[in-house]
Amino acid sequence: MRTLDEVRATLQIAKLKEEDLQAVTHCLSFGENASSGDYSLMELDDTLCRHIEAGKSLTIRGDKDEHAVLCSEDKTYDLKIADTSNLLLFVPGCRTPDQLGDHPKHPQLVHAQIWGYASSYWELKRQRPKLKKLKKLLMESPYTGPPVGTEEEAPENKFTMEDFLERIQASREEIEAHLQKIHACEIDGYWRILDFDYDLKLLGHVTQLVDSESWSFSRVPLRTCLEDPCSLAMAQMLLQNAVKFNLSEFQEVWQQSVPEGMGTRLDQLRGLALVDRNSRPETISLLRVEDLPEETLARFNALFSMREKWAHDDIEPYIQDLCGEKQTTGALLTKHARSSMQNGVKVYNSRRPVAT
Repeated sequence: MRTLDEVRATLQIAKLKEEDLQAVTHCLSFGENASSGDYSLMELDDTLCRHIEAGKSLTIRGDKDEHAVLCSEDKTYDLKIADTSNLLLFVPGCRTPDQLGDHPKHPQLVHAQIWGYASSYWELKRQRPKLKKLKKLLMESPYTGPPVGTEEEAPENKFTMEDFLERIQASREEIEAHLQKIHACEIDGYWRILDFDYDLKLLGHVTQLVDSESWSFSRVPLRTCLEDPCSLAMAQMLLQNAVKFNLSEFQEVWQQSVPEGMGTRLDQLRGLALVDRNSRPETISLLRVEDLPEETLARFNALFSMREKWAHDDIEPYIQDLCGEKQTTGALLTKHARSSMQNGVKVYNSRRPVAT
């Protein structure tokens, strides 16, 4: 155990003035079982600190073939090891000057043992949740309707919220929001997504009822909920059976396929279909944002592989979900694309060679 005189002698050798330092000196020694393998350090921001101090938990999620992420109740963070040239020491009972209360007037010694040490720590960075896998799991067993007679559905490939929390790299709130976005339903305790044909069948029943009763769609209470889903479902049904569709012919057939009094507009198809104004005749094809890669670089590579130059209005619905907190599509395009003018219209092309 060091004495105060030994500390003063050390200060003289180091050419440090005692009056320039705090009155309390910590003398550190390694404990018998001090090790670098027993502890891991993680750097938390103020929000996560308050989260932990409130008694809430943080969860690390990821399968063996995935890069691990950290999730709170409502946010997802990337986990990355950061190395430091200074050795980080774990010293229980070590107090900082603001924890000492009244500043001692006379020099004091505090002896503390080092329990462990590390030369790296986990660094957190807010990131978008990885939700593409969620729909992929749901599509393994889409809901095709209630069982007929004594027939029972097999329990395989059906998932509860707890299953998703084990397998999806996202927070509970982000998973719940995405389930709502893709119109998933909880049926008999399992989350399901409706089979597309079954969805059309249900939609048909509703529209046929409205038609048979000669109701005006402007008088149906669910018009706001039904109009876009109905138009989108009919558009997808038409487009999924063709590589490309003559745009004017598609618009005519599409309008004829929805109930009388219900309108169709191309802006309803943002993120579902892509219009090619440069082809003759103009065409439209199915391109769902959910079918594109989830990672930003891979997404841009896929888009620029399909089309060398994109107008802002065309590419925006396919990159909007990539935006982080307080990030805009304009900022994303500035980072990953070059802009130029083509026939008076600003267009974007890739900043890097496109892998094919």
